[in-house]
Amino acid sequence: MVSAEAGRLIHSLVPAEQRETSLLDADKDTPAQQIFDELRTLPFLADQRVVVVKKADDFVSKNRSLLEKYFENPSPTGILILTVGTWKANTKLAKKLPKVGKLITIAAPKLRQLPGHLSKYAQQQHNKKLAPAAANLLVELLGEDLPRLQSEVDKLALYAVEEKAITADHVNQLSARDRFFNAFEVIDAVTAGRTAHAIARMRAMFAHDRSAEYTFVGAFAWHFRKLFNAKVMQQQGAPAGQIASKMRVWYNKPAFFNQLRAMSLQHIGRILTELAEIDFQIKTGQSSPRVAAERFVMNLR
Repeated sequence: MVSAEAGRLIHSLVPAEQRETSLLDADKDTPAQQIFDELRTLPFLADQRVVVVKKADDFVSKNRSLLEKYFENPSPTGILILTVGTWKANTKLAKKLPKVGKLITIAAPKLRQLPGHLSKYAQQQHNKKLAPAAANLLVELLGEDLPRLQSEVDKLALYAVEEKAITADHVNQLSARDRFFNAFEVIDAVTAGRTAHAIARMRAMFAHDRSAEYTFVGAFAWHFRKLFNAKVMQQQGAPAGQIASKMRVWYNKPAFFNQLRAMSLQHIGRILTELAEIDFQIKTGQSSPRVAAERFVMNLR
């Protein structure tokens, strides 16, 4: 997150064509004198010179007095960007900063804020709308790892380069974990009494994903463990909103709760036991993945 924010700041300060002569991307081991010399050097064919020191906690600790002196008389044409993990407000250096610069605090968004954050990121970085269903699905599939989520948005923006918006279908088509989405759709079809559709969806999953033979058991187990834990919460009296938040159910909540209502805790437990047995049979050569998968779907209801 810090690196991404620093990148956006650099982008706003230094045009791409000036970065060769007006930007120094330093690190914590760059000598302090080189940093200050660079800041005080008049920019060449540019309005300002920018120096970035990443992961600068050690740099700040070692050169605190020099930084304090620089803050008292900064270069009028130099901009210093420091990225740090901590910035103690009670130090002399911190107290001098407001007179010559600005502290930008980066805080990781909370779980509920992640879909909105990703939509904003897609708009700012790629000028592309990220549909709410797509943002929610990304969070459900990839969890709270923000750099990973942003990286996935970057990939999706390239994948959907001709489209105005990134949709849940794009996520399903591109994500390496689309098997989880497919498993959800199979379960949903069975719950709705559309077993033939569920079988067709399962066959399509095997046809389009070569790794499905090795991953379908894990994909279904992932969903049924989520259903099991959600059912426990439901029986303990937890409201739907709390269950959805705890289980990270962001995509297609109505279908998830339909599945939850259709199955008892004992039923879900039996399915998880059956999946463990299927996994054993496949690994020991007692059953082929495709046959086991279709038999599993037929026995779901």
